[in-house]
Amino acid sequence: MADRDPLGAGYHIIQSRIALGSGGVWGKGYLQGTQAHLQFLPERQTDFIFPMFAEEFGLVGAMLLIGLYVLILIYGLAIALRAQTQFGRLTAMGLVAIFFVYAFINMAMVQGLVPVVGIPLPFMSYGGTAMMSLLIAFGILIGVYVHRDVRVGRRGVDDD
Repeated sequence: MADRDPLGAGYHIIQSRIALGSGGVWGKGYLQGTQAHLQFLPERQTDFIFPMFAEEFGLVGAMLLIGLYVLILIYGLAIALRAQTQFGRLTAMGLVAIFFVYAFINMAMVQGLVPVVGIPLPFMSYGGTAMMSLLIAFGILIGVYVHRDVRVGRRGVDDD
């Protein structure tokens, strides 16, 4: 449906799909993408950085990026499961869920699976607020990992 109006409401998604597909398996090379550098792809540094990355580094690069995100999710879930306190588990799971939602919505958005909502790709998109909030979240996640063996009783930290 969005493909019927190439200069109207579906323009962003059409250009995003072209960029995703034109990279092929190995990509066009760093800074060699035509959709992004000829300015067909709007907001390429923020919301639509994944199609630009996929055009330049191809399917292999995009799958490596997704693999890195999955690895981060697995480590975050491992931290959450190893925490001794309920608060630590819930905090870690919540932060990992936020990271997953950021990544999933952005990747689904640029493929046209969900509406364009302006969610940046974690640790790749240009944008200060999202980057700072994710860095703070991962700092808290590291704090949960560091204090994973601390048992907290009703009246504070138990001294064994």
